[in-house]
Amino acid sequence: MKILVAEDSRPSRMMLEATLTKWGYEVTAVCDGNQAWNALQESDDLNLAVLDWEMPGMNGPDLCRKLREKERQDPLYLIILTARNKPADIAHGLESGADDYIAKPYNHAELKARVDAGRRLLTLQNQMREREKLQGVLEMAGAVCHELNQPLQIVLGYAEMLLEEGDKNSDALKTIKTEINRIGELTWRIMKITRYQAKPYLKSRIIDIEQSSD
Repeated sequence: MKILVAEDSRPSRMMLEATLTKWGYEVTAVCDGNQAWNALQESDDLNLAVLDWEMPGMNGPDLCRKLREKERQDPLYLIILTARNKPADIAHGLESGADDYIAKPYNHAELKARVDAGRRLLTLQNQMREREKLQGVLEMAGAVCHELNQPLQIVLGYAEMLLEEGDKNSDALKTIKTEINRIGELTWRIMKITRYQAKPYLKSRIIDIEQSSD
């Protein structure tokens, strides 16, 4: 997982970056609130951010508030880092939109626990989103297959009837029957979709029916 670190103190920023990298995170480090805002807008992969309260440009709470006001496709977990530790300060930081709060000076065990908790929550939220996508796919697939099956059966019935009568266009009718059977197999496979697996298609993505069905 990628993490954004926004800290105006160069020694603190370097220490955070080195520590988080050691724990296996990919870190993007910036030195003020404006840079943090830009980094979070430019990258969809930055889903977890550790933000210092006191920074040039936008401070931590202001940045949290602005981020929460903007619609975002992926979930975002925000941790405010500050030397302020009064209850009113903690409340202000969380009310601004932060998910967690770490008071300076902090120890590495606490930092790791809070960052890992954020990662677990983001993972859970992403899993829930994937299940919601799958549910939507299944509902749409069921409706499409239901609507297709009846006309397919009618067309197939007429094709078979004409073939039995020795129609002069029997080759064309055989082709029609073959293609109808292919569509029937496709609807059957769609009905067996059990997971959400997409693949690139032109400039977008579509569900991979082969990989999504058992």
